[in-house]
Amino acid sequence: MKPLELDVFLCRTDNFGVLVHDPETGFTAAIDAPEEAPILEAATRRGWKITHIFTTHHHTDHVTANLALKEQFGCEIIGPINEAIAIPGLDRTMADSDSFLFGDHTVNVIETPGHTAGHICYHFVDDKLLFAADTLFALGCGRLFERPAADMWHSLQKLAVLPDETAIYFGHEYTLSNARFALTIDPDNERLKHRAAEIEALRADGKFTIPTTLGLEKETNPFLRAADPAIRRNLVMEGKTNEEVFAEIRKRKDHF
Repeated sequence: MKPLELDVFLCRTDNFGVLVHDPETGFTAAIDAPEEAPILEAATRRGWKITHIFTTHHHTDHVTANLALKEQFGCEIIGPINEAIAIPGLDRTMADSDSFLFGDHTVNVIETPGHTAGHICYHFVDDKLLFAADTLFALGCGRLFERPAADMWHSLQKLAVLPDETAIYFGHEYTLSNARFALTIDPDNERLKHRAAEIEALRADGKFTIPTTLGLEKETNPFLRAADPAIRRNLVMEGKTNEEVFAEIRKRKDHF
């Protein structure tokens, strides 16, 4: 089985567009469809025909180009069953723990409510790839628009049990702001300080910070580390539950 090929590019202001190509079948999936023109440019540049759109959630900045791409390519649009009514052009719905084949590559669906009520992530099991969209960012997580903090914490725990080497592709280039915030929560974390400096340099050079790895996030992302004693001390929340600590971190980020 040949490895998948990926193309990552910027859409809108700070959305990431990602194309996933299987060279054996010619299948090409767009992970969400934030903006038509950059997706078409990437597909044309690579000589790929878009056969699928894997929709993670219903927000406009993730589904804007669904119908235009479907009209041009006749692609199949897959998305979350719990947001089916809000996703343009949806052909096939997916629920938690569903799986399907993309060529010979197994894709598991992980439902991660929090940012939206029905958000899903796509885990390419053998390829060790996770497309997390607006659930898990580098050094961050999505804002809580439709579900409470406890639900998002539970969703993040579902992702945290994946292999540490899993490469995570996320929905937005928010990493510099996330790094600066993370240092206010976990200022003595040497790995975080080193990573923050790397991110400052990357963004100063106009380079992307995608992908990250799950192992790196577990070391440095405060939203995955509500149980860490140092973070709890810094927040003066030693006796609180993980859900309560996570909620406080998310609240602080909302006002950062």
